[in-house]
Amino acid sequence: MINAVITGVGGYVPEDILTNEELAKIVDTSDEWIMSRVGIKERRVLKGGKAMSYMGIQAVNDLIRKTGIEPESVEGVICATSTGDYHFPPAASIISYQTGCRKAFAFDLQAACSGFIYLLETAANYIRSGRYKRIIAVAGDMMTAITNYTDRTTCPLFGDGCGAILVEATNESVGILDSILRSDGSGLPHLLMKAGGSAKMPSYETIDNHEHTVYQEGKVVFKRAVSEMADVAAEIVERNGLKKDNIDWIVPHQANMRIIDAAARRLEVPIEKVMVNIQRYGNTSSGSIPLCLWEWESKLRRGDNLILAAFGAGFTWGATYIKWGYDGDDT
Repeated sequence: MINAVITGVGGYVPEDILTNEELAKIVDTSDEWIMSRVGIKERRVLKGGKAMSYMGIQAVNDLIRKTGIEPESVEGVICATSTGDYHFPPAASIISYQTGCRKAFAFDLQAACSGFIYLLETAANYIRSGRYKRIIAVAGDMMTAITNYTDRTTCPLFGDGCGAILVEATNESVGILDSILRSDGSGLPHLLMKAGGSAKMPSYETIDNHEHTVYQEGKVVFKRAVSEMADVAAEIVERNGLKKDNIDWIVPHQANMRIIDAAARRLEVPIEKVMVNIQRYGNTSSGSIPLCLWEWESKLRRGDNLILAAFGAGFTWGATYIKWGYDGDDT
């Protein structure tokens, strides 16, 4: 049986930092208010006229450098993002070309903050088909490009960042072993960008009304995110016969510290086993989980059981069970 295994992780976050104190000069908020509600201290901001693909290129170059692969050996580049450079072409085609992966197919997928979970299953199935042996999966967002800095309820949440993973074929019993993907389209009015698509074309009015930025009904989204992320994580744990004692790491989407805590409590896993970087990066949407893997890579060991879980607009949500394939110290 062919399994799909992660064999390397790359990442990138911009150098520029926007602290809560700096944000409080822009909008009516405070460090205490933000920390108590979402657990974010600062976030990264991509500046200099750069776009999302720039972060993807940096993350993939980091991955290629660490793994030592030849770029032209990559057969596919798939990118999960909600903030691509353009409506078309896909960011993946820009990233693959600029990183030398010029024999690869390339396309984007969009599942908002659940993007990396959907991306993992997509990349893994290309490998499991037996037709492909090496795929690069990129996930990231330039959320500050679609943030309304006059909205005190949403502007503290988001930051920019991107991760990239190498997915390869193996005959061993490690890798991306199971996924559960879910959606509920009734969530549309509660979390969306109201304009810019074919449903509502850009106009002076939509720009004046900030309809090209994130709109979120926080209480509704919070309630669903807590229940769905915790439930789907518990479901995949039970389905694979895992117990709390043999879960090595929980890797949740970094949306809100209270949501992360709720998922950990549901699985009865101590917070020390939960990857958390929201305090430094904020919510980077599809980039949050791969950035956790990037930061914690040196601590991961072959055979570690990882549970990944995310919730995003759509609504979309899901969980993935990974048995890690290599010792982080080997990178």
